[in-house]
Amino acid sequence: MQYEPPLFRPPSEASSLILQVTLGCSHNACAFCGMYKGKKFRPRTLAEVMADVEEAARFCPEVRRIFLADGNALTMDTQELLRLLQHLHQTFPELERVSCYAGPLDLLKKEPEELRELRKAGLKLLYLGVESGSDLVLKKMHKGVNAAEMVRACRRALDAGFELSVTVITGLGGKELSREHARATASVINAINPTYLAALTLIVVPNTPLYRQVQEGKFSLLNPQESLQELKWLLAGLEVDNCIFRCNHASNYLPLRGTLKRDREKLIGILEEALREPGSVSLRPDYARGL
Repeated sequence: MQYEPPLFRPPSEASSLILQVTLGCSHNACAFCGMYKGKKFRPRTLAEVMADVEEAARFCPEVRRIFLADGNALTMDTQELLRLLQHLHQTFPELERVSCYAGPLDLLKKEPEELRELRKAGLKLLYLGVESGSDLVLKKMHKGVNAAEMVRACRRALDAGFELSVTVITGLGGKELSREHARATASVINAINPTYLAALTLIVVPNTPLYRQVQEGKFSLLNPQESLQELKWLLAGLEVDNCIFRCNHASNYLPLRGTLKRDREKLIGILEEALREPGSVSLRPDYARGL
């Protein structure tokens, strides 16, 4: 297998075979993200990827899940991606799921029919970083789309039949925009109604534009209590149905999980207790948090 580091995958893909079909991220401009800052984007050739598939098949033919890396595999030509998906299902008879990261711009560039074809060919789950529903926060973070475009991209994926796992980042608006960030993010998530929702907590990564803003005093980070308050505002505004919610990433101060909106009030109650009586609920210390 030919890998060009660094290599990233969602936590839920820990046991998946990772195939790099693109290298880096075609957008690579988000102010908070350092994942691919030192990596020049390029799609790998189909021949390169197929060679990796053949090698993987020799060593682990029983593969059940495959994750297509790097940052946005959907930049791959649709016909080539369809050929790859067909080959994967022919090569791995026990294959149950193929997934990848998807950027909103990638989804907007694909025609609805292309997305339906990809879903029919076996691409099942897309991971997408919404991050915020606030146009101001999205602009400050150089996400590349506004809230309306984010909703349109996500709805396009869901309408094509994909399962959609989205992430939001508490604290991304800083102290100044905390409430606006929570309120607008809840509104966008309601409009999307994703299959899965994960709330991460902001960790500032060195050598990113956001890190420099913090160092220069231009961005004020939330403290743990303010972060929990923002999460409470977010949950209070969510009206999604049958959405699996996770807030148990290593970045989070307080691990939470449930199904929304069934478990919303229970989760809010845990946050209220942590806010009302600091220390009554154990929080993850900063030294133990990470990406």
